[in-house]
Amino acid sequence: MPKYYTFPTLYDEVKTVKIAFLKKHGYLKPNQWQSGTIIWSRNGVETGSISISVNTAQESPFLQLSYNYNDVKKSYQIELKKVPSNLGKGFLWFFVCPETFRLCRKLYLYNGIFRHRELCNGGMYESQTHSKKYRLLDKQFGAIFKQDEVCSELYKKHFKKTYAGKPTKKYLRLMAIKEAAKNIPYYEFERAMML
Repeated sequence: MPKYYTFPTLYDEVKTVKIAFLKKHGYLKPNQWQSGTIIWSRNGVETGSISISVNTAQESPFLQLSYNYNDVKKSYQIELKKVPSNLGKGFLWFFVCPETFRLCRKLYLYNGIFRHRELCNGGMYESQTHSKKYRLLDKQFGAIFKQDEVCSELYKKHFKKTYAGKPTKKYLRLMAIKEAAKNIPYYEFERAMML
């Protein structure tokens, strides 16, 4: 009898709330209460949104989430915690998962609740679902596959190629991928695709 398909939850496709987003948009400044909206999109099409409020003015800071999941209104708080940096300078913010009480910097929407990745049963990253053949092709010809991404990154409106007269690390990395793609003989790529 054949094996049943499992179709794992892909972490890359699940809606998330990240500490990095909150920090970038000024939600984690001390002694403030700020609200806003997170909008998720895929290929330029909006796939969902959520209302958030962050309160850092109280002794126990929290993130308030309000959203609809399958036409059911959800609203709850997630505790935020400051942890001293291991470098001895400043501190880092973390979410406290409402179910596992583990500290994390990213929460995943699974079965209608934002939680730690550990509770997404059978979850995998997209790269873990690739076949051995695909991984081998990506290792040999990945630079060719990434050419479109590299070009769009290089020609973004405010992309910096240099800083203080020196090329940036990102620019050097992108140029290395571009150069590697040029050095792959096209006939080898074609032959590999035929197999």
